[in-house]
Amino acid sequence: MTAPDPADLSVTIVDGYVDEPAHFGVPPYISTYPRFTAGAIVDAGVPESQVTYHTIDELRDDRRKWGDVADADLVVYVGGMTVPGKYVGGTPAEPDEVRELAWTADGVTLLGGPVRFGVGDENAGAQEMERDDLDYDFVSMGDVEAAAHDLIESGLEGFGNRIRDYDEVARWSGMGAFVVEQHPNHPDYLIAELETSRGCAYRCSFCTEPLYGDPDFRTAPDVVSEVDALSDYGVKHFRLGRQADILAFGGDGEAPNPDALRQLYGGIRDVAPGLETLHLDNMNPVTITDYPEASKEAIRVIAEHNTPGDTAAFGLESADPEVREQNNLLVSAEECLEAVRVVNEAAGWRPGESRGDAPTFGDDAARRLPKLLPGINLVHGLEGETEATFEHNKQFLQDVLDEGLLVRRVNIRQVMAFEGTEMADTGAELARDHKKQFQRYKREVREQFDRPMLERVMPPGTVLPDVHLEYHEDGTTFGRQLGTYPILVGIPGERELGRSVDVAVVDWGYRSVTAVPYPLDVNGASMTELAAIPGVGDSTAGDLVVNRPYADAQEASAVADVDLSRFAETDIPGVDDAVESSGRAD
Repeated sequence: MTAPDPADLSVTIVDGYVDEPAHFGVPPYISTYPRFTAGAIVDAGVPESQVTYHTIDELRDDRRKWGDVADADLVVYVGGMTVPGKYVGGTPAEPDEVRELAWTADGVTLLGGPVRFGVGDENAGAQEMERDDLDYDFVSMGDVEAAAHDLIESGLEGFGNRIRDYDEVARWSGMGAFVVEQHPNHPDYLIAELETSRGCAYRCSFCTEPLYGDPDFRTAPDVVSEVDALSDYGVKHFRLGRQADILAFGGDGEAPNPDALRQLYGGIRDVAPGLETLHLDNMNPVTITDYPEASKEAIRVIAEHNTPGDTAAFGLESADPEVREQNNLLVSAEECLEAVRVVNEAAGWRPGESRGDAPTFGDDAARRLPKLLPGINLVHGLEGETEATFEHNKQFLQDVLDEGLLVRRVNIRQVMAFEGTEMADTGAELARDHKKQFQRYKREVREQFDRPMLERVMPPGTVLPDVHLEYHEDGTTFGRQLGTYPILVGIPGERELGRSVDVAVVDWGYRSVTAVPYPLDVNGASMTELAAIPGVGDSTAGDLVVNRPYADAQEASAVADVDLSRFAETDIPGVDDAVESSGRAD
């Protein structure tokens, strides 16, 4: 039988979404997997016009698109969750849905991505994950993009489970950029996850990132070239999220290289001067404690080039010294606290204020989000966990509050046990045994830490530009900014979905804030919006409505006996200020 000509093949890529310790791809994010895979397919000879990309949510919403799965010569499924989460922008594919794709396809089927590490009964924590081919013809136990490339070159007969190299990524990342135009969120509400490295120099017991091996880094020009290609296809939002430690970029895997980061960030700003988001994800606190001065310089470089509201996820995992010892965790609670101090000092400033005064909060703070703050990751169900573990973690968070430091968010989850990690031997038994205590502790953290910290990070009147409106619930419209760990924003009233508005923060929940449109039109605002402003309330809101119209916010403030200027003024201090020292505007 004659092997099919790649130029005659039709290929459908289905994105079931990914969530890994150092990689995210749930909308509004698009991960590297479908983009690199598309590039590899084109590199193997398939024309761009014959490559179709769908998200799993598209297939759920429109059954007619399943025809692209049924009729393709090759169907490539990419997905897999190796950390549990809750999602607003999309719902990751469940195992039964992934099987249905294989059953529907009349052509050859290929499964790949982090799904190769294992599948559970559902996308959740506190469970063991088992490897499963999910009824696909081929399962890539190496890189799915390399498998797709080699499968096409072999005439759809097979491939070796190999790892792609960065010379291939340099080609495929640009060649596959075209698929972003097929994403339902394109172009306005889509953020591209960028890979700077894979693998990790350390071996924490539960983490799947070491399964990729020791750190392997792309070059700054390679990443910049990919941003250039994505920008040509209309992408304006980017996150350097696919790495274990952004500080180690361009170095030996452990020590920071500020010059390499300057080349990376500066290059991105040069090729995409109109970008609207430039954020990151993982930053290893052990790098900061081991190399404090180089780390400070590297963090300053990031803050000079990024956009406000950025978050550096810190893998503390547990403040319990016994859990740290038994699971090869990298930093103690005190070391992590020191890393929090360093990021606050070097990057916690808000545009429009003096860096020497940062971080600041309260009535006198500049009305923008800080440039870069830490985020704390805590994992439960690890070997050695006891009732005392929960108290150690709460004490660490209390120390952060007591020192007046800023933390953007705390991520608390239960472990997922994957084959190939040390947790495979322990499993999820401890997580299940501590489930009730975990739920109680998580609630206490939300009440005692998250809400007061949110108020500290986002004081009244903090302006959040470009909040994309996503859904309605109980008479409130909810939306988020594009970025890393964006806060959920509730706006009184039901507004048109799918558009973006600027808002000012008026109140705080545990994981969300309430905000009103900015600048608020005191002559046109609803009673609900006016009542939401701190110090106003229902009665005063009624007085404000009865006494309309007002010549300006000062006149309305006199009626309300509340200063409304921070919510109703037109000019936002710091919005048009250039970023200090880099001369770059946000």
